[in-house]
Amino acid sequence: MTLFTNDPTQLWSLIKPDNTLVLLTILCVIAAVSIWLEQTYSWAGKITGCILALAFTMLLSNFRIIPAYDTPAYDLVWGWVVPLAIPMLLFKADLRKVWKESGKLIVIYLLSGIGTILGAFIAFFLLKNLIPELYKLTAMMVGTYTGGSMNLVAMSDAFPLSDKSLLGSAVVADNLFMGIYFVSLTIIPTLKFFRKHYSHPYEDEMEKFGKEGENKAAQFWAKKDISLLDVAKVVSIAFVILAISTELGNYISGFKPENTTGLGGFFVNLFFGLLGSKYLLMTTITVILATYTKFLRNVSGADEIGTFLIHIFFGVIGAPASLEIILKKAPWLLVFCVIIVVINMIITFIFAKLFRFSVEEACIASNANIGGPTTAAALAIARGWNQLVVPAMLVGILGYVIGNYYGLIVGNILKAF
Repeated sequence: MTLFTNDPTQLWSLIKPDNTLVLLTILCVIAAVSIWLEQTYSWAGKITGCILALAFTMLLSNFRIIPAYDTPAYDLVWGWVVPLAIPMLLFKADLRKVWKESGKLIVIYLLSGIGTILGAFIAFFLLKNLIPELYKLTAMMVGTYTGGSMNLVAMSDAFPLSDKSLLGSAVVADNLFMGIYFVSLTIIPTLKFFRKHYSHPYEDEMEKFGKEGENKAAQFWAKKDISLLDVAKVVSIAFVILAISTELGNYISGFKPENTTGLGGFFVNLFFGLLGSKYLLMTTITVILATYTKFLRNVSGADEIGTFLIHIFFGVIGAPASLEIILKKAPWLLVFCVIIVVINMIITFIFAKLFRFSVEEACIASNANIGGPTTAAALAIARGWNQLVVPAMLVGILGYVIGNYYGLIVGNILKAF
């Protein structure tokens, strides 16, 4: 038996990567157990069920019970579970109320992106003699730490590595620290230092639920009247929105001209990058229905089903965080990722203090940069910041577009060094 398969990022595991049924079973059970713990114990309520799900799969992955990468089960979650959860969680997203309460999030999001770029430059010059082809990896991490995984793919095409295994190791390092990063973002709003120096209106709103000493998660998710017809509506509407958004996005993207360069090319790519994104289209369609009709708002069960799916998603995030791969293959890559993310957080909170943004907005802005729209929205859901779910999605999707430009600029500048 060998530790590594042909893919250097894939460890041997007790449950094989192609055992989709068992892996999906584990993910669903972990999500259910995490929700139960959150609603039963005060310590778990502070951590949140989403982070517990992430921690459980991270442990199983590191003990080689479940695989870290390359499984149809994980692909199914990314390809279907997350896109279905997003419209469900936006059924009550009245845009008029959202804009009034949190429309300024884009400002702190863009300021947070400065932290990503600054962190990338610092990390590059500190570690350029320890990691080969670091300017290429820096371009990739700037892309993914401004938008998401699709930016990483684009930058890996723009800056191809000579050693293909280096990219896999970088992805593992990224995923390993992401677990710690997400946990920290859920804890920061509860710390005395941040509550003293920043406003925290969304946390204050959550604290109004229930009596002192009672489990707020259990109160928030108390039993509601949900009929069979409600469940049918939630699932079918989510599929309809996903299908329309996917097909419409593909149709719009088909009109994008090739070989677009210069300033005109920037706006062309910006236009098609936004209108061709199924996530943006899903968000737009759902929000329009939620804002201007009562149809979605009168359907029960969307929050419950969508939130359960998000817990499954957090479980998948934890799986790739393999300590063994990092320690054996690329420990300096972990340091590289840590430097960028930590500096992003520091810069984000400095700007939030200067321009009087709340601690919740700072956390969402940093998350939207580093983790992308899905994890930013998931953080808002996990903490009960319902008014920030839509803004988190919107600014994260914007990152899909601008992340590639940031990555290209940074990569080409650092190439000279």
